[in-house]
Amino acid sequence: QVQVVESGGGLVQPGGSLRLSCQVSGRAVTIYGMDWYRQAPAGTQRELVASINNNGMTNYGDFVKGRFTVSRDNAENTGYLQMNSLKPEDTAVYYCNVDLVYYNDYGAPVAWKKWGQGTLVTVSS
Repeated sequence: QVQVVESGGGLVQPGGSLRLSCQVSGRAVTIYGMDWYRQAPAGTQRELVASINNNGMTNYGDFVKGRFTVSRDNAENTGYLQMNSLKPEDTAVYYCNVDLVYYNDYGAPVAWKKWGQGTLVTVSS
């Protein structure tokens, strides 16, 4: 069974830093793209924070403005989002969305865009 698990969220003061992780586990999993989204409280829509494809090409939301860095460790099937100079408006649940292929019990490849459960980041003094 394929799992996507985010970690690393927490409470940080404005100007501080956090590093989020996105761990993908499962048998015979190949990861292609990995996107980070966030959703602020009060029912706002999820917005794209950053993405990285299997060639290492990255893309960022305009609001990131050089503060965040997305990376991945292909050997560990793990992605990272390094967040610096955090602001109160960065407070949100951060989600990882992974574009992957795994092999089912019949040996057939299955393509899947799987979400993790999210990790809460709170920026407050």
